[in-house]
Amino acid sequence: MVTGTLGPMRIAIGSDHAGFELKAVLATHLLAGHHEVTDLGTDSTESVDYPDYGEAVGRAVADGRAELGVGVCGSGIGICMAAGKVPGVRAATVHDVTSARLARAHNDANVMCVGARFTGPQVALDAIDAFLATGFDGGRHTGRVAKIDAIT
Repeated sequence: MVTGTLGPMRIAIGSDHAGFELKAVLATHLLAGHHEVTDLGTDSTESVDYPDYGEAVGRAVADGRAELGVGVCGSGIGICMAAGKVPGVRAATVHDVTSARLARAHNDANVMCVGARFTGPQVALDAIDAFLATGFDGGRHTGRVAKIDAIT
């Protein structure tokens, strides 16, 4: 398994209103880790639509402006669905270190989504560290990820 610090990365981050505060915590943490962070909004707790921000994060990853993406909404599910609609994006809703690590190692996820109403700040910080530190295992997972990418 390929794990360990992969070095500073370009990371796109976005959230809806429910995820705004946790997004700020995660962005600050990523910047402290010397990552280049592109914050795609939202910029307040005023109600907005999570698909807009999930799509923005997904497009930033798909078009190469970011190597990885992070989406935050109330549950982590809606923003994940929106990001995952963008071709080339493999988004995963994660709940802890294990799900974050496996999303990368087995599924080559390039967007991590988290639910601010279900995941506390420290768990989210630990999960994002695991997500960033884990590489894709390849091997038996390669063909499966190729099948995901082939779905249109």
